[in-house]
Amino acid sequence: MKDISIVIINYNTAKYTLECINSVIEFTDKSLSYEIVVVDNNSDPEDFTHLAQNFPTHDHISLHRSVINTGFGGGNMFGAQFTNGKYILFLNNDAMLQNDCLSILHSYMENNPKVGVTTAQNYDEHNNHVISFDHDKGIRKLLLGRSFLEKNWATQFPKRKKEYTEPVAVNFVNGAFMFFRREAFEKVGGFDTNIFLYFEEMDICFRLRKQNYTSVLVPEAKILHYQGVSTGVSKAISKEGMISHMYVIKKNYSSAKYLFIRMYYCLSFLIKPKKWFMLGLVWRGAHVSESLKQQQQIRF
Repeated sequence: MKDISIVIINYNTAKYTLECINSVIEFTDKSLSYEIVVVDNNSDPEDFTHLAQNFPTHDHISLHRSVINTGFGGGNMFGAQFTNGKYILFLNNDAMLQNDCLSILHSYMENNPKVGVTTAQNYDEHNNHVISFDHDKGIRKLLLGRSFLEKNWATQFPKRKKEYTEPVAVNFVNGAFMFFRREAFEKVGGFDTNIFLYFEEMDICFRLRKQNYTSVLVPEAKILHYQGVSTGVSKAISKEGMISHMYVIKKNYSSAKYLFIRMYYCLSFLIKPKKWFMLGLVWRGAHVSESLKQQQQIRF
């Protein structure tokens, strides 16, 4: 068994995937045993060809191509089946290690057995600190806002924009870098593959809490995270985020909370013309049947 398995998804961004792999090789201590599993999530042929032709030839680094785009959770679960590490890091291909994150987090997890997942402190390409975790997007957050929660319930809702120097327990960690204890990941069933994009972190960290595991930012570990490279921004992506959010709320919370949040969005979108394109989706229930996942086609 390896100390750590790393799963990286590529989707039409081979340049970043190769840079990401190189950052792991460059910064990871040679005494740590690790493997890298790269999943190509059915990229365009040109991008996959570029990835394959420039892929590192090391025994502990492997490339696996999916015949269909399975999204974030599905792609990571596809990759997880090829791993055997005691810990599993799910690493966005647009996130680059800036120090020996693997050794830092391996040591932290070894000494904190009730921590189910950790993340590194995030910085953008200009070395500015960016958000590394978030609070559950429930009724309190929607009605009161993050700032109010952080001011009045600081322990439960630590400040997201603060640059930390000590580990801090959080609701859920950034999906760009999720370092799991394998036994905890297996215990909660891994990622929910019904979710195509977004809110996978909120969902799995909620399930970890139910099993008495905590989620922690360990700021000593540092990564550079190019913002928005892996998905981009569009109306379709915004709709996908809403579908995922409503699915996670309906799955993990009471029917009353789900209905309240759904009606909250309907009313708020009515007075925001730029959000009208979302109104019909939420009114219908933002079902996963309308997800981009249903539009993916097999391509061998």
